Amino acid sequence: MVFKGNLRKMYSILNEEVSYTLPFYNLTEPNTQLELNQLIGSTIRINFSGVINCSVTGKKIRKTYGDGMSYDAFRSSPLAVESIIRPELSKIHEGVALRDYDWEMKHHMQPHVVYLSKTAGNKVGVTKDSQIPTRWIDQGASEALIIARTPYRQAAGLIEIELKKYISDKTNWRKMLQNELNEESLEVLRNELAYKLNSDLKQYIVLDENVQKINFPVIRYPAKVKSTNLDKVSYIEEKLVGIKGQYLIFDNDTVFNVRRHSGYLIEFTY
Repeated sequence: MVFKGNLRKMYSILNEEVSYTLPFYNLTEPNTQLELNQLIGSTIRINFSGVINCSVTGKKIRKTYGDGMSYDAFRSSPLAVESIIRPELSKIHEGVALRDYDWEMKHHMQPHVVYLSKTAGNKVGVTKDSQIPTRWIDQGASEALIIARTPYRQAAGLIEIELKKYISDKTNWRKMLQNELNEESLEVLRNELAYKLNSDLKQYIVLDENVQKINFPVIRYPAKVKSTNLDKVSYIEEKLVGIKGQYLIFDNDTVFNVRRHSGYLIEFTY
């Protein structure tokens, strides 16, 4: 079977193990999707056409910024507004938009959560309530736990800033892909961190959430992670042995970051 189109991040559904779908965006034909779990254990081939299309405008570009954007889109699109990376900068709850009022009202003036997750080490993060558990899956978290719920994005960002004094907000992607997990309890960590916030932020803390465990479809984790990308090779042809986060894991210990290749026009064969 052959699928052709521009890559985007994989879609995921949390079942007993995560189910992944790879979308192919086409400028002239209907978009298509491919269920990936069925291909684990099989050899797949990804051919790069040499063409990259901006994920916002569709125009041909030489390199991407953000999730497949052109430089102009990255500088102007609300999909790359600063408050996505730094939620504490959001001011839409005050009626002030950083880029696009309607978009920020829709996406940032809504319930958010602050969470703890176990990707390799433990980390803290922020996302929209509606993005749970997708955000955790995209990060490759094996466990996750909500520590706070807020009515808008900036409040969640301020909590994250405080908690970053005690816990990282980064994922060690190599250890995540090797499934090197620590044994520390997220519930114990939540209870320790909950009382470190100042009084204004403590009102958002929740202590009755349960840990969400996430199982990924992986036959074998790599012993030593080696990243491959389509800027260096024109095609990839390997046996697929797993999917975790936004990565395809191959039998030769190489991994392919699908989301990092948003906008790349490829031909996918199995």
